[in-house]
Amino acid sequence: MELLSWLGQWAFAPMQWLVIGLAIILAYIVFGIAGFGTALVAAPILLLYMPLSKIVPLLVLLDFVAAFGNLLPSRRDVARSELLRLLPCMAVGCTLGVIFLLNLKSDLLLLLMGLFISAYAIYSLLIKTRPTQLSALWALPMGTVGGMFGALFGSGGFLYAIYLNSRLPKEAARATQSALISCSTVVRLSLFVIAGVYAELPLLVLALCLLPAMALGLWVGRRLTMKMSREAFVRLVIWLVLASGLALIVRYLNA
Repeated sequence: MELLSWLGQWAFAPMQWLVIGLAIILAYIVFGIAGFGTALVAAPILLLYMPLSKIVPLLVLLDFVAAFGNLLPSRRDVARSELLRLLPCMAVGCTLGVIFLLNLKSDLLLLLMGLFISAYAIYSLLIKTRPTQLSALWALPMGTVGGMFGALFGSGGFLYAIYLNSRLPKEAARATQSALISCSTVVRLSLFVIAGVYAELPLLVLALCLLPAMALGLWVGRRLTMKMSREAFVRLVIWLVLASGLALIVRYLNA
């Protein structure tokens, strides 16, 4: 009864629960294929029902479970030198992002989220070839901004991907990115715990209820990688992400 009482504090209608569940499934299908991007897919939908300051910690809890599931099979391919180069910068960025998330006004975050998602989608659609090799010095801005975006918007993984894919072979880049995102979720989770975000039991109960949707999404995502072109699917998702980002900007302007 107490569990139902905590869950009831969200006051979602049955149809809203269905939409939220489908958003989580779709987000983790993308995660199962690309290794990042849950907030880019799920946040625009979840923003209809809860503030961004709740969505990001919720997705961090789910990402924490999903990221380690992705890392375990490929941990031997991790490029430790690149991981150690990016980790300190990511930790600094995560700290800044949590501070901004807990102190900025919600309407400003809505606009920033829309601009961030739209810029990422446009960049991804324009980039069609593998970038030239970046200098190791790029780890400083990529790691810091990626960590800040990860804490602030729930997804800075695309910046890690840009950097790592320019310096490492495909399998090593993917494995190192999974390790970095795993570490990122630990850092963000720890910062949210210190900030007292998870003292709200209804948020923890909501995450627990959404674990089956997350697991289903991961399972589907991993199966899809075996049956279709990863690039084609991710490109389709990017168009959906762009539409979501533009919708958030329009929503902010209308408000």
